[in-house]
Amino acid sequence: MIFETHAHYDDSKFDSDRDALLASLPSKGIERVINVGASIESTKTTLALAEKYDYVYAAVGVHPSDIDGLNEETFQWLKEQTQNPKTVAVGEIGLDYYWEKEPVVQRLQQEWFMRQMELARTCQLPVIIHSRDAAEDTMKIMQASNAKEIPGVIHCYSYSKELAREFVKMGYYIGVGGVVTFKNAKKLKETVEDIPLDRILLETDCPYMAPEPHRGSRNDSTLLPFVVAEIARIKGISEQEVIETTNENARQLFPKVK
Repeated sequence: MIFETHAHYDDSKFDSDRDALLASLPSKGIERVINVGASIESTKTTLALAEKYDYVYAAVGVHPSDIDGLNEETFQWLKEQTQNPKTVAVGEIGLDYYWEKEPVVQRLQQEWFMRQMELARTCQLPVIIHSRDAAEDTMKIMQASNAKEIPGVIHCYSYSKELAREFVKMGYYIGVGGVVTFKNAKKLKETVEDIPLDRILLETDCPYMAPEPHRGSRNDSTLLPFVVAEIARIKGISEQEVIETTNENARQLFPKVK
């Protein structure tokens, strides 16, 4: 059974069939799902999904592109949600310079990244880190936050295999999704080949980044077998070994998952 470590089933793209799709996942080989908050509002809807489905769990956090919703009051609310029995991680948090080039906003992203890292440390939860076009600053903040003491995953990994090695040395997992099936995903394929299988997690980031041959369509957890197949091909191992090892990896990182 596959452990899906990063989904956004509260997204509006699932409004037409959300309940039917989620209800069908166990029969389609998806054992557990972590739905990930990206804003204060999506953290609320994520928690609601986790309460509704036994096999859905929540990550609570604010994405760097949504930090406008963070202030002392909402941050206190976020802290309270880490105590929910279905909350298994703080995320997704981090830096995203792809859309935001203004130094003042980048500094705000850094501040809230550091504060959410500290929240995870205080609450003894792992982190789900989003990093796009911000490799150097991400590493600096993780080092300043003593990230070796805070378990986590680099979600939707997009950097070099060399940097992946550094994250792995810090004890982090590398999140691999549909992009690994793209023909032009040279860096990610090299990273998957280079790092140990016991450092890889399966994820979709659905409804985004559907794998080939469904690229461009709405993604969901039932498409993860395409990711499994590509990882197995790259590493020269069986698909079953990929499923079993990544499932165990996820259970190691998210021990609150039953």
